[in-house]
Amino acid sequence: MVWTGTWVAERLGVELIGDEELPALLGLALRRNPKRAHLLVSSVLGKHVPQRPSVVYGSGLRLGRRVRELLGDEEAARSVVLGYAETATALGHAVADGLGLAPYLHSTRRPVAGVARAGGFEESHSHATSHLLLPEDPKLLGGDGPLVLVDDEFSTGNTVLNTIRALHELYPRERYVVVALVDMRSAADLGRLDAFATEIGARVDLIAGAAGTVRLPDGVLEKGQALVAEHEGPGPVRDAAPAPVPSPRAPKEAPVRVELGWPAELPDGGRHGFTTGHRERLEAALPAMAAAIAGALPTRVTPEGFGTVERPAGEPVQPRPAGEPVQPRPEAQPVSPPPAGHRPRVLVLGFEELMYAPLRLGTALEDAGHDVRYSTTTRSPVLAVDDPGYAIRTRLVFPAHDDPADGPGERYAYNVAGAGFDAVVLVVDSAADTPALHAPDGLLAQLAAHIPRVVLAVVPSYAPTVRVTEVTEAPERSSMLPEPLRGPAFSSYAPEEVGWLLQDLSDVELEAPTEEREEAIQSGGAHYAESLPVEYQPSERYQELFHAALESSAARIARAVGTVTETVLAERSARPVLVSLARAGTPVGVLMRRWAKARHGLDLPHYAVSIVRGRGIDANALRWLAAHHDPADVVFVDGWTGKGAITRELAEAIKEFEGFDPEIAVLADPGSCVRTYGTREDFLIPSACLNSTVSGLISRTVLRADLVGPDDFHGAKFYRELAEADVSEAFLDAVAARFDEVAATVDTDVKELLAADRTPTWEGWAAVERISEEYGIHDVNLVKPGVGETTRVLLRRVPWKILAKRGADADLAHVRLLAEQRGVPVEEVDELPYSCVGLIHPQYTRGATGADGKAVVSQ
Repeated sequence: MVWTGTWVAERLGVELIGDEELPALLGLALRRNPKRAHLLVSSVLGKHVPQRPSVVYGSGLRLGRRVRELLGDEEAARSVVLGYAETATALGHAVADGLGLAPYLHSTRRPVAGVARAGGFEESHSHATSHLLLPEDPKLLGGDGPLVLVDDEFSTGNTVLNTIRALHELYPRERYVVVALVDMRSAADLGRLDAFATEIGARVDLIAGAAGTVRLPDGVLEKGQALVAEHEGPGPVRDAAPAPVPSPRAPKEAPVRVELGWPAELPDGGRHGFTTGHRERLEAALPAMAAAIAGALPTRVTPEGFGTVERPAGEPVQPRPAGEPVQPRPEAQPVSPPPAGHRPRVLVLGFEELMYAPLRLGTALEDAGHDVRYSTTTRSPVLAVDDPGYAIRTRLVFPAHDDPADGPGERYAYNVAGAGFDAVVLVVDSAADTPALHAPDGLLAQLAAHIPRVVLAVVPSYAPTVRVTEVTEAPERSSMLPEPLRGPAFSSYAPEEVGWLLQDLSDVELEAPTEEREEAIQSGGAHYAESLPVEYQPSERYQELFHAALESSAARIARAVGTVTETVLAERSARPVLVSLARAGTPVGVLMRRWAKARHGLDLPHYAVSIVRGRGIDANALRWLAAHHDPADVVFVDGWTGKGAITRELAEAIKEFEGFDPEIAVLADPGSCVRTYGTREDFLIPSACLNSTVSGLISRTVLRADLVGPDDFHGAKFYRELAEADVSEAFLDAVAARFDEVAATVDTDVKELLAADRTPTWEGWAAVERISEEYGIHDVNLVKPGVGETTRVLLRRVPWKILAKRGADADLAHVRLLAEQRGVPVEEVDELPYSCVGLIHPQYTRGATGADGKAVVSQ
């Protein structure tokens, strides 16, 4: 038999390495997803590949029994099982059934009015990343027994780490067990789980059905996207046309509805919790519900007709409007009729997160002697290729039919059309039994076009009877946003130092050569935030300069940190929420947090958010902040001001959000743009000398339409591979070590500042306008004032020349070295309000980070 990963492996060079049973468990397909090229397609999960219900359910049961053996009955009875939406909701249920003693909850992407969120987390590589936890009983997650986390695949570990970190902060416990069908971690990720367990002081075990890894060659993402484009035609991947599907087998019947007799008040699944008592009630009711479905199925199929021996029981569903018959796709190929008198082949088709109820109905039908397969519809866009060596042979495309919180969109059913099914039992919850389901282009019509008999079974959507809030309408979009990313899963900073309100784009190739970016930036080719510069790796001489500069300036920086922090505490809030503008503001925010803790015992919350010139601040990050903190306590933090462009950008962007103060607190304000600062001197801040290696290994932020949707945070990359060059903690520790030394001076500085007139004069902006005209540039966006901005020009842009203030040599050694390495002239000038000014080369026409902020698309 041909391995269903052969097609992808041969074209992309992808290799599946590991246990002998892996090829039987996993195939390969191509994602329509810019973050990851390949998809591991499980043959035993029941999501993309129809499989016998007993096989799907048995895989989870066996894993659950292994968990019980690991924990022992006493600890198993104290545990809670948590599954991941949408793919692993039934798998988690099955693990809980195998464990036998524990309640079950799965995450969801469907907010429910009146039910408060008990937590949330992010699945960084997914097509839809926001997970909500909505238990009916708020105490479900509050115990201290083991938490068992179940997913179909354990790959990088990011999803599990994000989950455990978010929940451990709210509900700390001593033990976690991670369960997956397959453990597919790379060698680089193998040690992360143990390191993480040590860090949080808990035991974390892993149980998997099989283990291996996927070896990906260089450039696999781009090659995969090219293959998708080749097979689906031109245009954006997310808008690609549906793949061909086989033509239907005539004759067709109108779909029928069957009444299941679902027990009253029995949850439809684990969205709000599913207890052992619920499980017992379901087991008792399954035979009768299976019998009701069986009454609507044909008993024998002949070449003359399908389902003609006995008419099905049940009521017709809403018929298609007259004159609008479902048409087969013109490119489809006919399918041969089945042999005479064969037993009907039945598919039980679940619906996205609703996987467990259809699975158990399928097992009951199988127990009754029917030839049954099981799979579910999905949100996940995957390329379909009709080849035996490819895991996704056909794709049905239809509109969402459950009024999803994130808006309308396409949904998919894979390997259903053309698979030889004589009947399909579509199982949905009542929230999804909408006109869109019955529309001419809806799922029922799509199924009826390809399968002779369609049966609809509707499970009542469970509405929790115990309301944990008084909310009477659906939550705001902020409830769908993930929890902040934290180290070590994202960034090298300790988790308590900063939470990143960003999405992880580490798997996406975003870097482009400097000259290429500059040309596109200034020609208006694309927004500057759509790509990243190649990370500068300092020479040995430059690193020596950094450490020398840090040694000489640490006390000066500590003094400025103390001054700005004490000013914030005195004037803005007694318990401020520090929100750094990523990424230059992040080290400053961490230091301010450390000062507040060292001097006042305050444990201040600290987050990092993205702001993009020309596009504004990340509105979803502000929504998250408003949902979790009082906006009046939020203090935006940045490293320094140049000419004040970001200061103005923030003030403009914040107008539509109530309660936030747009004034930025900065370490240094040489441009005289703000009232809250540590100093107005333009001096060397060593964190400006480097890129990610002094900022927690995080890139600058990214905003690109195909990566960042309307309900997503802006993105950034975590450069784990640069860990050996990381000096982020060294910088923080060197400055914090000088706090006691400067404390008395800070007290004096703050008293003077609070009594002084600190009204911004915008002196720096005036100087930039003058320089722009004097040097014939005629674009203030090509003039970058101050030591920090000049350094950025030399590291990331195409510099023309450097203006250095005469006598400012002490702060400019690294600038002169970079200028020497890049062949950029340094011109000594008088009467400069900054220590130096970087001029971007004007030959690239207009814009630079430009008049309206254009930049290059990643290559």
